[in-house]
Amino acid sequence: MRSFRAAIITVSDAGFAGERADESGPLIRDMLIQGGYEVVLRRILPDERKDLAQYLSALCDQRQADLILTTGGTGFSPRDYTPEATMDIAERVVPGIPEAMRAYSLQKTNRAMLSRSVAVIRKQTLIINLPGSPRAAKENLECILPALEHGLAIMTGTAKNCAGLP
Repeated sequence: MRSFRAAIITVSDAGFAGERADESGPLIRDMLIQGGYEVVLRRILPDERKDLAQYLSALCDQRQADLILTTGGTGFSPRDYTPEATMDIAERVVPGIPEAMRAYSLQKTNRAMLSRSVAVIRKQTLIINLPGSPRAAKENLECILPALEHGLAIMTGTAKNCAGLP
């Protein structure tokens, strides 16, 4: 099995200003490490659509990570622009991932339908928006983590097809 490189971006004005502790980023890091991923970067950025899009784009274009997980900025707040920033740089959309996350989370809370998370591919990097709440981020990542390795292997060319998979 190839160890995929992952980056974690927490999107939070308060976190960036040092006014709130980032609880989701470390939790996501620990889950990825337990899953065999190499976490190469963890950052906290403010809720600025253009800046976030530029940062995500640079990570993808410079091939710094195979997987980027964002946390935060996916709700209804006037400053929540993570999905828009992600879509601004998308080359391909992966709708099944956020659909699966919402379906899984809806079993726990009807508020899951309020998530605006998206998943996209740029170059050979998969970007997935996770909620900012530590509990919701954990639940969403638990849902998708088992399937991500195969998707990343196909995307990066380390696996050739889906034939013979259970």
